[in-house]
Amino acid sequence: MTPSVDSAPVPPRGRRVQQTIASLRDRILRGEWPVGGRIPTEPQLVTALGVGRNTVREAVRALVHAGVLECRQGSGTYVVSTDELAPVVARRITDDQRAELRMAEVVEVRRAFEVEAARLAARRRTPEDLAALDGALAAREAAWHGGRVAEFVEADAALHTAVVAAAHNGMLAELYASVGTALRSTIARTMGDELAPERYVDHGRLVDAIRAGDPARAAREAGAFLEPPPGG
Repeated sequence: MTPSVDSAPVPPRGRRVQQTIASLRDRILRGEWPVGGRIPTEPQLVTALGVGRNTVREAVRALVHAGVLECRQGSGTYVVSTDELAPVVARRITDDQRAELRMAEVVEVRRAFEVEAARLAARRRTPEDLAALDGALAAREAAWHGGRVAEFVEADAALHTAVVAAAHNGMLAELYASVGTALRSTIARTMGDELAPERYVDHGRLVDAIRAGDPARAAREAGAFLEPPPGG
């Protein structure tokens, strides 16, 4: 049977794979498949995406190679990162013998991101952003007063992430997400094995500055606890 003249052309195989990779990545970025969660099975993906098994297999393999997905024998395929940059940053932190130098670099990068994020957040925060910041700050304080180190590290990272989200800059948020592992590493290293009083940093003033809509004060508060040591 002769196909109709208005039939949609079938894209070349290479392009189908690239389109499938883009579709998978988009679903990950939108949070449909969160980090730590398992993606649908291969047959389910074939049905959902409307492509063949080989195309799905190649797309998944590409994202595994990029460090976004991880195949676990007998369990399935899981999301381990939201983008390709995060594993690269993580490897620089964990694999390099000059760990202390790398940590100093992470703090410098954090300062570049977080100071500008705080400045923007003070201008653009919404009532929903302020509620998220208050919730993250309360969780951070509760973890600190409870002496729960691992929980505090996660809560502190969540607060900084909430500040970046309140900046309403998509590219900044994506770049910041890529240093998530490094962020937690610097917080954990600063805290050590216990939450000593001398290591406590008040982030309430940062949240207050954002709430007040004061960009200069918000930037100052965000940068104060990330200042390099004298001579650094």
